[in-house]
Amino acid sequence: MMATDNSEVYHERQRLQFCLVHSLNSLFQQKDAFTRAKLNEISERLAIQDSNTETWTPFSFIFKPHHNVFTGNYDVNVLIAALEEKGKSVEWHDRRKGASCIDLDAPVLMGIVINVSASRFGGMWRSRHWIALRKINGVWFNLDSDLDAPQPFLDTHEVREFLDVTFAHGGEVLIVLNEK
Repeated sequence: MMATDNSEVYHERQRLQFCLVHSLNSLFQQKDAFTRAKLNEISERLAIQDSNTETWTPFSFIFKPHHNVFTGNYDVNVLIAALEEKGKSVEWHDRRKGASCIDLDAPVLMGIVINVSASRFGGMWRSRHWIALRKINGVWFNLDSDLDAPQPFLDTHEVREFLDVTFAHGGEVLIVLNEK
């Protein structure tokens, strides 16, 4: 493991439910690699391409098929389309296999995006939350936008333990690869 200074690691803090924007920017280590406007554009395009268009209701302007306009929460289809636009591919990891079969040192591995259940306001608001993990200068980091700062993992064993706990709590793990 190489030592790295947390100040060298780009990390965005949570604002509303824009955790997918924050996770993607942290994953790419770049402010505005993705913007809310860009993810909204992707979401609208996906809605148009969706052959299962739902009937319009008075709530349709807020609760879109791939995101919630009011909160900014986006679904996995927006994540995958956004990454594919940047030449990345996504593999949904089968939780039954556990984290031990994820090659955290693979040269093609860009990072990991996790989707977990989140409870806010004393459990009165339940939703999903996106979290990015990335290896930077030889060190894996938890780039969760709910954290005050990026949290380094001690080693790959600790990353795998974190992922296994994520699986145990119903989280989904998506492997982001540099090849399409």
